[in-house]
Amino acid sequence: MERAEKRLTEGLVEGLVENQKKILTLVRENPYVSKREMSESIGISTTAIDKNITSLKKKGLLKRIGPAKGGYWEIVEVIEE
Repeated sequence: MERAEKRLTEGLVEGLVENQKKILTLVRENPYVSKREMSESIGISTTAIDKNITSLKKKGLLKRIGPAKGGYWEIVEVIEE
């Protein structure tokens, strides 16, 4: 199962910058991860995290479920036909 998840993540991240790939990996590991935790883990500012998250949302790969506090991130599974 872990291999399938890794392949899925790799399939989703083609064409993304390295920090966006790291964000998706962090979200897959912990959907409740905060922007601050992402920032500390990746080593970039929370402003850069916001810009990358905005880009991932525009690409339809990531969405926020619930409020800023108490909500979680969801990776949108892309099914290619």
